Amino acid sequence: MKIRPVFTWAEFRGLSRLGFSAAVGVTYVAEELHEAIQRTPLSILSPGRGRTRGLAGFVYRCVRGGMRAADVGVDFALGLAGGSQQLPPSRGRVIALAVINGGVGDRLAETGNSLALSMEFRIAGHTLRLDRTSLATAIPDATGRLVVLVHGLCMSDLQWTRKEHDHGAALARDCGVTPVFLSYNSGLHISQNGRAFADMLERLVAQWPTQVEEIVLLGHSMGGLVARSAVHYANLSGHGWTRKLSKMVFLGAPHHGAPLERIGSWVEGALGKIPYAAVFGRLGAVRSAGITDLRYGFLVDEDWRAADRCAHGDKARAVIPLPDRVACYAIAATTAKTTGGIWDQTIGDGLVQVASALGAHRDPALSLRFPREHTAILCETGHLDLLASQEAYATIRNWLEPA
Repeated sequence: MKIRPVFTWAEFRGLSRLGFSAAVGVTYVAEELHEAIQRTPLSILSPGRGRTRGLAGFVYRCVRGGMRAADVGVDFALGLAGGSQQLPPSRGRVIALAVINGGVGDRLAETGNSLALSMEFRIAGHTLRLDRTSLATAIPDATGRLVVLVHGLCMSDLQWTRKEHDHGAALARDCGVTPVFLSYNSGLHISQNGRAFADMLERLVAQWPTQVEEIVLLGHSMGGLVARSAVHYANLSGHGWTRKLSKMVFLGAPHHGAPLERIGSWVEGALGKIPYAAVFGRLGAVRSAGITDLRYGFLVDEDWRAADRCAHGDKARAVIPLPDRVACYAIAATTAKTTGGIWDQTIGDGLVQVASALGAHRDPALSLRFPREHTAILCETGHLDLLASQEAYATIRNWLEPA
């Protein structure tokens, strides 16, 4: 029986580089812990050097040198063995790459790792070439009503299909729109993805095989923030596609951040104050820029550029209101049986609190003020369940149907 490869040779090279990089990082953690243990009780509460001296330091340096040499050798061998290998779309492979990119995608991009995803528009897992002829061939029944679906953190364009339901395909069937799915590296800063999305959408609209009459952005989780960021940067750049933008729909988007990232940041900070444990607390800094942006819902460069993205405490952020002359809608979810309780304020859908998904904030300047009739709260529904919920779909379809 012939075994079909899971990853291309280029991706195996990327996995190899990532593995060796992680191994080198572990030796730094081990050495820092070693150095902390060697310190005297009187000095243990003071900042340590983080590096050992003498024979121990020599051994750690040799181990790291050996790992780096092995990294170069394995990468060279895989480069010789591989080629311009292409694999058909595989849900498992695409999901695995999406998870890796969500976790450390910023570092993959910085180091030129072949695992780093590039931003693309896709349909059925196939990348769209942004020229009129290719688009006409790939989408022979393209309409003038375009719905762009934007996935969330550690997700992929294929994961809009959940439990045999796809909001995009259903909207095409019921509302006569043409769905296009954005794929991107969710480990990058939201503002980086937002700016790139704005530019790519301008190219897509310019090459669309028929006259674009209307654009709708549908974002799940982080995807909603990327969509808001894209509109902001498109307006700054004077892109024409914003004049076609009629509606934005947000599914469980953490407009004011997600509690899980804030909890993780708090734990990291607490560990940093404990001798020995501080070494492990610093491992939290490995999480991607995209993840740390979700702590408070950063949308623009200015939100993260002026400060350490892993620093603790509430951070000031730019006030980015919902776009003018665009009908904006928000769906929140809660795993509770009814709304209005403490569960909405703490757990919400398991990842995003109800208030955050609805854009509500105690600071009036930050509150997004969705019209009440443009919001919905689904009970007994988890964060990912929003992708398969028939109630969510019926609500979206009602909002997108022409008046």
